Amino acid sequence: MSFVADLRVVLRGRDFRRLFGTRLSSQFSDGIFQFGVAGFAFFSPESQTTALQVAAGLAVLLLPYSVLGPFVGVFIDRWSRRQILMVAPIVRGMLLLLAAVLVAADVPDPAFYATALAVLGVNRFFLTALGASLPHVVPADRLMAANAVTPTSGTVITFVGAGAGFLLREVFGGDDRGSALLLVSCCVPLALSALAARTMDRALLGPEPDPNRPQTREAMRNVVTGLVDGARHLGRQRMAAATMGAMAAHRFFYGMSTALGIILYRYYFTDGDPDAALRGIGLVVATSGVGYFLAVIITPYTTEWFGIERWVPIALAASGVLAAATALPFQEWGLPVAGFILGVTAQSVKICADTTVQRDVQDIYLGRAFSIYDMLFNGMYVLAAALSAMILPANGKSYTAVVIIAIGYLVAAVAYRMVTAAASRAEVA
Repeated sequence: MSFVADLRVVLRGRDFRRLFGTRLSSQFSDGIFQFGVAGFAFFSPESQTTALQVAAGLAVLLLPYSVLGPFVGVFIDRWSRRQILMVAPIVRGMLLLLAAVLVAADVPDPAFYATALAVLGVNRFFLTALGASLPHVVPADRLMAANAVTPTSGTVITFVGAGAGFLLREVFGGDDRGSALLLVSCCVPLALSALAARTMDRALLGPEPDPNRPQTREAMRNVVTGLVDGARHLGRQRMAAATMGAMAAHRFFYGMSTALGIILYRYYFTDGDPDAALRGIGLVVATSGVGYFLAVIITPYTTEWFGIERWVPIALAASGVLAAATALPFQEWGLPVAGFILGVTAQSVKICADTTVQRDVQDIYLGRAFSIYDMLFNGMYVLAAALSAMILPANGKSYTAVVIIAIGYLVAAVAYRMVTAAASRAEVA
């Protein structure tokens, strides 16, 4: 079934529409917030951005998802999910107002980053509660369709929010006052998200009472041992592990490409003009968003034609060859093209990884497998930015970095194909 057809089916449910509205409002705010943090960290006229600062900024944006992700489920299964969806946006709004005050008062950056980390930590609870709530608002026979459309819609609306953030920055300005106003504007869609959640009955989204549920402290300990068990199980599911590894490799080299692009636009293409640099990166983000959406449409067909085991290495190899071809001339036109290519392949590989893990991993290990998945998805991106901080020159023009990205993608493609071919032979035998 196509994306549009799936969306039409699940939107018939009133409770799904309310939960969906909660998600879209919140993730629209996420897009504005992430753009605001990136603009403040990387493109503020008052700061001189380095590759190390890029790595730190990306860590602030992504590490809460990696560190907190495996543990939030303990609380999501104990607290009213409807209350989480209603209260979390309010808490985030209060933290955003605090962040805006800190920016306007020109408080040292560590205080702002600490507040931003708190915002994203609360958001981790919110997103996890959304995922756990979904089975309560759609019939079992529509759950697959709902799972197909909700993450994609959330990603697309986040890109739209980032675009709105760009337009608001043009209105408010790129100085500290403008950044503060941008953060305040995030509170409007958050208020709408809380109001949408409030329209649902408190008991609608669970969790169901369970007298045999372990104590919270014991459950937290079980998370760590559960992750180890999940990793061992994944190691025995070689197709799933290989495809998750391909996703992690793509995220690593995508992260290097992001850091490279930010520094190139900040200093090489624009002679240090932060506003021109931000407009350039905004175009790259837009083309990447188009690529992400296109991947949703084409991946079901490409995997049907080639199979996941062949399509993933094709996507990885294409990423390496085409990204290098467009980036190596170090011309400004090349980066939006590279952004589109990597957007298509990144989302396509992720869809393949999602599908393979859901297909091959036993249900009792599925939650733990996706916790590991999330840690890799965000952690590899931050690790790549940290490596970029060590190798990128001040103006970002680095043939070495482009070669590492290109060869890395090709090596990942070959390694994936070798592992999956060996796994296929072992299954036949």
